Amino acid sequence: MSNMPKEKIGIVAVSRDCFPESLSVNRRKALVDAYTKKYGGDNIYECPICIVESEIHMVQALEDIKKNGCNALVVYLGNFGPEIAETLLAKHFDGPAMFIAAAEETSADGGLVQGRGDAYCGMLNASYNLKLRNVNAYIPEYPVGTAEECADMINGFAPIARAIIAVRDLKIISFGPRPLNFLACNAPIKQLYNLGVEIEENSELDLFEAFNKHEGDARIDDVVKDMEAELGAGNKKPEVLRKLAQYELTLLDWVEAHKGYRKYVAIAGKCWPAFQTQFGFVPCYVNSRLTKMGIPVSCEVDIYGALSEFIGTVVSNDTVTLLDINNTVPSDIYKEDIDGKFKYTDKEIFMGFHCGNTASSKLSFCEMRNQMIMARALPEEVTNGTLEGDIAPGEITFFRLQSTADAQIRAYIAQGEVLPVATRSFGSIGIFAIPEMDRFYRHVLIEKNYPHHGAVAFGHFGKELYEVFKYLGVPADEINFNQPKGMMYKTENPFA
Repeated sequence: MSNMPKEKIGIVAVSRDCFPESLSVNRRKALVDAYTKKYGGDNIYECPICIVESEIHMVQALEDIKKNGCNALVVYLGNFGPEIAETLLAKHFDGPAMFIAAAEETSADGGLVQGRGDAYCGMLNASYNLKLRNVNAYIPEYPVGTAEECADMINGFAPIARAIIAVRDLKIISFGPRPLNFLACNAPIKQLYNLGVEIEENSELDLFEAFNKHEGDARIDDVVKDMEAELGAGNKKPEVLRKLAQYELTLLDWVEAHKGYRKYVAIAGKCWPAFQTQFGFVPCYVNSRLTKMGIPVSCEVDIYGALSEFIGTVVSNDTVTLLDINNTVPSDIYKEDIDGKFKYTDKEIFMGFHCGNTASSKLSFCEMRNQMIMARALPEEVTNGTLEGDIAPGEITFFRLQSTADAQIRAYIAQGEVLPVATRSFGSIGIFAIPEMDRFYRHVLIEKNYPHHGAVAFGHFGKELYEVFKYLGVPADEINFNQPKGMMYKTENPFA
């Protein structure tokens, strides 16, 4: 996939001058060896500055990792560590940083005398100094370990670092105001700037002009052939493919012409009510194709939906989608296909749906059709261009980063799965199961005023997303999740 960074993590060992320097040197080498053996060494760099003990060493290490293209940092406490120099290293590094520490190795041969490093204690001082200097850093749940355990921590840090790097170099391009009666998608953009995201807002007329200028584009034939190959027997509306190809090229060219100094782009597009009658189609299938390329496109000018999709894409290194938390599952489907076969009650399942923006690679089957809901009020021929099919079963993470109406930032994350059960419905749709969904629906989605759109990553990425949101500055008590039984929400009635 394109449109995302490649992380290069600089590993810098630090040492307190009253501890043996050899502890940090040897433990750093063991850490790098362990990581390379298990994960390969393509995305790490071992800083050769022997050890950071002082502020001067800190400057030398900082210059070295910058010169070698590192965009993420691991500060490794091989022993107690110099709390000032190590904190300044993270402070002056322009990128995400993680702090981890070495566990003691052995009690044999004086291992707990001359070989004791006390990094367990040093991590406490590091955390205090980070807070004292207002330095943000990622510290794993248990940040002290053997070389192999610390290698696993660095591997877990990689997608988190990648997301932080990406968000800070992201531009969201939007087209048009939100449709009528979609105020829920109309969130203040102030928090985008707080997160480091740029926003370019355009009118639909700008987009329509650009689309018309692409009429007869010499590249259209090749895009149509690619669409035909992707759709196969599901190509039920071949007459609209040339217009869709023209629109796809319009968006891709717009991205290249308008990304400016930013490296990465997401799009918040408008698809109705005037879009169909003027463009002559619906953009759902094209949206799915760009999202599969790594350029997420949200519907209904959902800017925070596009941001959420982008974060999910970078964290999962995979295609995502944006769905309505849409409708309940009828009792006959539950009794026939779910009850007794899966562990969920009828209130822990729902259907996630959108008109047709989910990539073909994430559908069990797909067909190009017209958008039924829009066709109820418009001529059918202008509602072609939607991709329909049941979403492929498997693990998912439903999540969203959102600004409130008064410009406060919050998020939710819920892990679950798409069940291998036929939906008997239309659109890009699946039957989703999330433990304790009924309580989560009431005390998070409704209580916290979240809109109907949620981003979907295909796999369980709750751990990584939680750390990304926390690093971006979302207060811990505003990162909501589907709480298990016995863990009450603040607004939950204890007598219910």
